Amino acid sequence: MKKLGLMLIVFLLFSLAVSCSKQEENSGEIPEMVEVNLTVNPNPGEPNKPITFEAEVTQGKEKVDDADVSFEVWRSKDEHHEKISVKHTENGIYRLEKTFKQEGTYYVISHVTARDMHNMPKKEFTVGTPSEKEEDSTSGHSMDGMDMDDHENHNQ
Repeated sequence: MKKLGLMLIVFLLFSLAVSCSKQEENSGEIPEMVEVNLTVNPNPGEPNKPITFEAEVTQGKEKVDDADVSFEVWRSKDEHHEKISVKHTENGIYRLEKTFKQEGTYYVISHVTARDMHNMPKKEFTVGTPSEKEEDSTSGHSMDGMDMDDHENHNQ
């Protein structure tokens, strides 16, 4: 009986060692980044007419249909930010249609979490007549509608 118990313990330890070895091999691979293409249509929009926000989520050539996506929308200089969760629509696209009553300059950030990664591109858009733009907290420059990555590269 002792030999059977000892053999069982040795077998379990061996199985655990093999499992850990395989995990270490797999952890060396770096997965492709989850990319988000954020679009605002139309831009500029008109008051009381819908504007469509789309986040196309991909990883490599694969369309991601299992992401957690929300859109954060606010008018420039307004402390109130509205955050709206959306579901997958089709082909890696997550869509929100929203109408704005007040004219001005607005911002949208798509918060996308997928496959242990987070990506949050930001866009500026206008409804009717533009209003004063917000200051970019990282550089002191006004936001000009570029993606945050483009904006950062622009300031270097």
